[in-house]
Amino acid sequence: MRSRYSAFVILDPGYLLRTWHKSTRPASMDLDPDMEWRRLDIVSTSNGGPLDTTGLVEFAAHYRLDGERGVQREISRFVREDKRWFYVDGDVR
Repeated sequence: MRSRYSAFVILDPGYLLRTWHKSTRPASMDLDPDMEWRRLDIVSTSNGGPLDTTGLVEFAAHYRLDGERGVQREISRFVREDKRWFYVDGDVR
């Protein structure tokens, strides 16, 4: 989760696509260079441990856009395949 957030911060769509599960991954993505991601707060987690194959992460990602502050809140779903975690989808709050 934190590495995906960092990829948004540094505008690395390649990493985001590589860590997105193939069942829901878009063909491409554009990141807004005007979006300034400021802080990531992990609110809660469920599963996602060493023996789990699924996990949930609830987070709040703080940003600034056009001089305005905002927060994206989401519960993200992840799956582990071949010892790697992949983002599947999220429920934006």
